[in-house]
Amino acid sequence: MDKVILIRFGELFLKGKNKQFFENLLIRSIKEKLADLPCSLHFGRGRYTVSDYAEEIEKTVVSRLQTVFGLQSLSIAFRVAADFEAIADTAVALAADKRGGFRVNVHRAGKSFPMPSPAVAAELGARILDGNTQLHVDLHTPDFTVNVDIREDGNAYVYADKIDCAGGMPVGSAGKGLLLLSGGIDSPVAGYMMAKRGLTLDALHFHSYPYTSEQAKDKVLELAARLRVYAGSMSVVCASFTAVQEAIHQYCDPNYMITVMRCFMMRLAERFALSRQCGCIVNGESLGQVASQTLESITVTNHSVESLPVFRPCIGMDKQEIIDISRKIDTYETSIQPFEDCCTVFLPDKPVTRPSLEHVRKEIAKIPDAEGLLDTVFATAEVIRIS
Repeated sequence: MDKVILIRFGELFLKGKNKQFFENLLIRSIKEKLADLPCSLHFGRGRYTVSDYAEEIEKTVVSRLQTVFGLQSLSIAFRVAADFEAIADTAVALAADKRGGFRVNVHRAGKSFPMPSPAVAAELGARILDGNTQLHVDLHTPDFTVNVDIREDGNAYVYADKIDCAGGMPVGSAGKGLLLLSGGIDSPVAGYMMAKRGLTLDALHFHSYPYTSEQAKDKVLELAARLRVYAGSMSVVCASFTAVQEAIHQYCDPNYMITVMRCFMMRLAERFALSRQCGCIVNGESLGQVASQTLESITVTNHSVESLPVFRPCIGMDKQEIIDISRKIDTYETSIQPFEDCCTVFLPDKPVTRPSLEHVRKEIAKIPDAEGLLDTVFATAEVIRIS
């Protein structure tokens, strides 16, 4: 009998003839997560296992696997020969210290096993009751479940609990995107959600030094490092937006400053995305949350992007939903550190909430050599690798 961690994947079952592509990416992610830990990995048909690990690193292995997109769940299991007596002895031992109602679930992928699943479950239930008089059968709301997974390779796995993993699709299976990473609560959540759908990420951060501090930049790099736990290695492009903001402040209607700023950011985002072979732009906008995120404002800023889609995975969430996810992925406490980002510089008293595209274009036209300013931002950006 061997103690193993039994791993299950989710949506890969739906991929048909393309399944091998997704599975290879998933296997690569698992290997990367566990590369520095002494353990053995086996990638069999429909089931993956981690074995030959020391008891003291079990929690570490589990916690790392829980961050792998594409994995649905895992269990601490006992692997035995697909022999009824070996399975029964393990199941009885597993239930020995339990109390209350229980049930037995049997999955028989190995059809050469001589007993059908219902018969295995019934006989195991009887053996467990004989070995523990503190238990009773409860098929509907059990306190404890004994699961038996009989595989085609002659092994069977006996386990109790299922531990949820991150779900989604393997990172890299959906291409690459550029995340606008501001330093607030929303944008890391947006990056997490798109990585969950298989997107590899780079990030773009605009700063306005000296109006914003070095601590604000460090905060963003910390957020990228925390996001990397789920999304894998990424580069953060740090671009100075100071001269652009000063020009907007000098020449444009104050109430349109935020909208014009967002338009320039989106134009630069597309330029950086294309230069880094990204197929989309990702941001943390939530409809109606602030003045720059109304339907009209989003429509105007969308016109600044010519060739790439803009994904807004937080668009239908309220703030508490976003905060809940940020706590889950351990970015919240970093996001709320009081270091201002460039979006807080030169804030107008009454930002327009329903801008028109025509008016915004007139405001942009007031800025001398706007294209030259954007060229400078692009040319002087710093790229930092988070790996």
